[in-house]
Amino acid sequence: MGKNSYFNIFISFFKIGLFTFGGGYAMMRVMEKEFVENKKWMDSKSMLDLLAISQSTPGPFAINSATYIGYQQKKVGGSVAATLGVVLPSFIIIILISIFLEAFSQNIHIQNVLKGINAGVAVLIFNAWFSLSKSLGVTVINIILMAIGFLISLFIPSFSVVYLIIITAIFAIIYGLFMNRGKVDAN
Repeated sequence: MGKNSYFNIFISFFKIGLFTFGGGYAMMRVMEKEFVENKKWMDSKSMLDLLAISQSTPGPFAINSATYIGYQQKKVGGSVAATLGVVLPSFIIIILISIFLEAFSQNIHIQNVLKGINAGVAVLIFNAWFSLSKSLGVTVINIILMAIGFLISLFIPSFSVVYLIIITAIFAIIYGLFMNRGKVDAN
């Protein structure tokens, strides 16, 4: 089978859906490793664009990303294969958990495993940010924006992430206009 056959697209996203906990942010590094480094389906710049588009469009990050990458590889059929691949593991796991919910909720070992997974998710999120920021270019402004976002989410948990994204986007637009003003005037 070809490197971007429907089956390969499905399996790639199935593995990502099966082995990543914590949602889209935790998936970013895994997706980058799989699709930029291993399969070479996109470059780092395209991955950054994908992340921006997937975060800014309605719907879950994983589904938006899968649909986009699948479409790039095999048009509508690729989108369907990728989306089914990323959704199916969660669907199966939720069905199994609902069947055994009572046993899981009382089992101290399962609770400890989930606490460990939560810690691992935090590391994956930081790793994804660090890896992608290298492609973007680490600047003082990027670090300040990241620190402000982190502090707001840490100390004001009720502050909506949507507002944080909007505020950051407005700041970035203003900053970009200010920084590029001299370049436009020089031309």
